[in-house]
This record gives sequence, C-alpha cells and structure tokens, in this order.
Amino acid sequence: MPRALSDEDVSQFRERLCQAGEALFASQGTEAVTMRHLAQALGVSPMTPYRYFKDKDEILAAVRASAFNRFATALEAARDPAVGALTSSFQVAEAYVAFAYQQPHAYRLMFDLAQPTEDQYPELVTAVARARRTMTAHVEDLMTAGVMQGDPEMVGHVFWATLHGVIVLHLAGKVSPGIDPDVLRRTAMATVSRGLGL
Repeated sequence: MPRALSDEDVSQFRERLCQAGEALFASQGTEAVTMRHLAQALGVSPMTPYRYFKDKDEILAAVRASAFNRFATALEAARDPAVGALTSSFQVAEAYVAFAYQQPHAYRLMFDLAQPTEDQYPELVTAVARARRTMTAHVEDLMTAGVMQGDPEMVGHVFWATLHGVIVLHLAGKVSPGIDPDVLRRTAMATVSRGLGL
C-alpha cells in the first residue's frame, strides 16, 4: 500500500512532474506529454503520476499555470513606477521579451496550446488572470502619470498583441533575412506608441 503523502511531498512531486512535462513538450510536442512518458522521465512506476494528477489535461494545465506565473513574476518585478511611468513600461516590455526568448517552450505552452476545458482548472485560470493583469498595470501607470489617455485594458492588449506578434514571427523563424528582430520589435512598438499618442 502506498505511503501517505504529506502536502510537501505532493507539492514537490507535482513540481517535478510539471518540469518533466515542459521538457517533454519542448523536445517532442504535446503528444509526448503522457502519464507513461512522464513516469519514464522521472523513473517511477506508470501509476505514480495518477497519485498527483487525474489525467494529461490536468498535467498540461498545471504546467501552463506554472509558466504563466513565472511570466507574471518577471513582469511584476520589472514594473517600477518610481523610475517614471515610461521607463517602467519599457522595462516591462523588455522583461516580456526576455522571458519569451529565454523560455520559448514555456511561452509556446502558454499561448499556442489551447485547452477547451481551461476554465475547469482554477490554478490555471488564476495564473492567466494574473499574467493578463501585468499587461494592464503598466498602462494604468502611464495614464495616471498623464502620459496617455484611453482604456488601459484595450491599450494593454494592443501593446501585448504587437509584442506577441513580433516574438512569434521570430521564434518561428519567419522574420525575413536581413531584418533584425530587435529592430523590428522596437519599430513596431514605436509605431504603435505614436499612434496611441505617446
């Protein structure tokens, strides 16, 4: 009979499973993230993952929640209204780009993988909402400072869509030869900013 698991045991092993799930996704895609492959990756019995997760979808939701929380943490740390709203907003954008390029597999899991039952995983719903909040907070700082006007959520999404588009093109290798992705990103953001009155 399996021993009783403490909350710490569960938390630690779930984290190991999430790390293994992200690694499997990175190397072999979503189809590789199965209970059997996770068990093999961790050197445990095929039934062990079922003590921690109901099924593959629950594992993917936990992996994605972890990625969204890491992403939000990075952007929250970059936001610093004390340095001025514009500088802070720039820092948030740079943190966004750094996360996407340093953790591309996590970034793809966050945005490329659709889970129709996402609302059934409270941890994921909370993490997504937290990440979405980072897209609005720095814009609210700009508006509070009188730098710009408008609906902060809409403007935040405009910035988000612009950054995301350039990043996805770069990660997919679709930026034309001879175009520096960083120059493209700065040009796109500058163009959008001018259109928004910055």
